[in-house]
Amino acid sequence: MLKTIGGRLLTTIPTLIGVVVISFLLTRVLPGDTAAYFAGPAATPQAIAEVKKKLGLDRPLPEQFVRYVSELARGDLGQSLTTGQPVTKDIASRLPASAELTLVGLILSLSIAIPLGIAAAVKQGSFIDHACRIIATAGVSLPVFFTGLLLVYLLYFVLQIAPAPLGRIDVFTSPPPTVTGFYLIDSIIAKDWDAFRATVAQLAVPGVTLAIFALAPIARMTRASMLAVLSSEFVRTARASGLAPRTVIVTYALRNALLPVVTTLGMVFSFLLGANVLVEKVFAWPGIGSYAVEALIASDFAPVQGFVLAMAILYVLLNLMIDIAYGVIDPRVRMAA
Repeated sequence: MLKTIGGRLLTTIPTLIGVVVISFLLTRVLPGDTAAYFAGPAATPQAIAEVKKKLGLDRPLPEQFVRYVSELARGDLGQSLTTGQPVTKDIASRLPASAELTLVGLILSLSIAIPLGIAAAVKQGSFIDHACRIIATAGVSLPVFFTGLLLVYLLYFVLQIAPAPLGRIDVFTSPPPTVTGFYLIDSIIAKDWDAFRATVAQLAVPGVTLAIFALAPIARMTRASMLAVLSSEFVRTARASGLAPRTVIVTYALRNALLPVVTTLGMVFSFLLGANVLVEKVFAWPGIGSYAVEALIASDFAPVQGFVLAMAILYVLLNLMIDIAYGVIDPRVRMAA
């Protein structure tokens, strides 16, 4: 297994190099002048030229790239012009917020989509099956930002059962001491139950928004995979042997149907990282997505490059976890590797 993990990590090096090159070039060809933006609307051409020289933007593009790569090799992602902080520090402080929101949405969607997909496959053509298809179609059709705005309108403005969509925790509650950066975990470690309740309340609506977005593909794949496995010969043999229906479904059918579902989870998680950008703007969530959008509007190169590189590393680690999960679910995959 360790040899497999090492081989997978080696194959990701060209991918990360490509991400570094492409993100650097794209930030340079995007419309907008960083120096003009930060010099101000009333700045003279001489003032703009001085800002460009100070930022190193007057140098040739290959020289800028060599400087960027040399700093990157030292773990320096540059300085954010919008916040005045190192990009590494900004990402480290904001990434836990995005990760916590994404994981909550994914866990909520899994807790609903997998049982729903199994029930729809077992009772094909029933009310549950039709409900699964309707929910899946609605989840795919509704844009994630529209779902978020709709839930805010219903739960906050109309019913008034949800808190104001203004960040990770209620403004009248102090955040827990930072240990992991995840407010749910940190509040439990600190035994600060007021902060825990406030965090759960703030996470509920954006988490449900992401869960609705992720629920559709997971439920559809679970249903399709279970239908294919339930019609196979070994399942019919297990039933003919007199095994209990629950044993046949959970022990035999579900385990063999999980591989396509795990593949779907990898894609859904990557989609959620992209959807986070919209959800964070709707709910004023201080995550890495909103940070990248603000930097992009200001033509601030360093945060955008750092965001793209961080997402690429997360995606690589996610694929590695999926490969490990394959080996746990089906030992034949591990042996073939």
